[in-house]
Amino acid sequence: MTRRDGFDLFFLAAVWGGSFLFIRIAVPEFGPAALMELRVGVAALFLLPLATLRGKLPSIIARWPAVLGVGIFNAAIPFLLYAYAAKSLGAGFLSVANASTPVWGAVIGWLWLKDSLPARRQLGLAVAMVGIVVLVWDKLEFHSGGTGPAVLAAVCAPLFYGVAANATKRYLAGVDALANATGSMTAAALVLMPLAIWNWPPQPVSFAAWQAVILLAVVCTGIAYIMFFRLIANVGPTAAVSVTFLVPVFGVLWGVWFLDEALTPRIVSGAAIILAGTALALGLTDRLRPQKRVA
Repeated sequence: MTRRDGFDLFFLAAVWGGSFLFIRIAVPEFGPAALMELRVGVAALFLLPLATLRGKLPSIIARWPAVLGVGIFNAAIPFLLYAYAAKSLGAGFLSVANASTPVWGAVIGWLWLKDSLPARRQLGLAVAMVGIVVLVWDKLEFHSGGTGPAVLAAVCAPLFYGVAANATKRYLAGVDALANATGSMTAAALVLMPLAIWNWPPQPVSFAAWQAVILLAVVCTGIAYIMFFRLIANVGPTAAVSVTFLVPVFGVLWGVWFLDEALTPRIVSGAAIILAGTALALGLTDRLRPQKRVA
């Protein structure tokens, strides 16, 4: 990994960790539907010219049913769930819950695509699930005003990312990454548009909320996708997915720094268990084992 790749990795983690901060800032004024429509819509407007200049539109149009499905599962649904959860949960909590994304991808790939899942990786899945339970246990309150529904939304959002990742592998193999990103953002914008119009905020929105939306859409979505695809091309998908381990660090840091969120022992312990389980489930620990020398 070059110095530039290392910079991309840390910058991407900081940006994606910041996405939960911007959601927390903007969702009280916009509401979940309008905020997420702006996120994917502005990101699509940012990506479409790049895709057009590089001749990616024909591949998007040729596979539009699969692109639409991936857009729904990779953006529309999980983004909406996170925005709903952000109305009552902190940015740090959301970023830690998001760290379980590779775990759900492995589970769904095993169940749906029959991917190999050795015993060690199964153990990792079980450990990560324990971490999720530790993280959410004290917030599962379903009385009036309780955070239980928001917790369920935050925990379920990564599951849809896992569905989208495996659907991409199954139905969009060979399609350029920029085409996938542009198509999925455009599809999500079209899907969310009626809901956003119906729930558009009746009162004027502050300048700070608009700033958060622009940063969320352009930096945390448009630019972040481009950097992530470049990282995959340079260091491979396994190394690139290590950004998952850094996003909670920045998500918690930004929440504590800018929103005065509390860093509780439960969040720290839940994050540690989830990330340890994710490392096992992804097989990252296999790379640390000494290799047998062959005579």
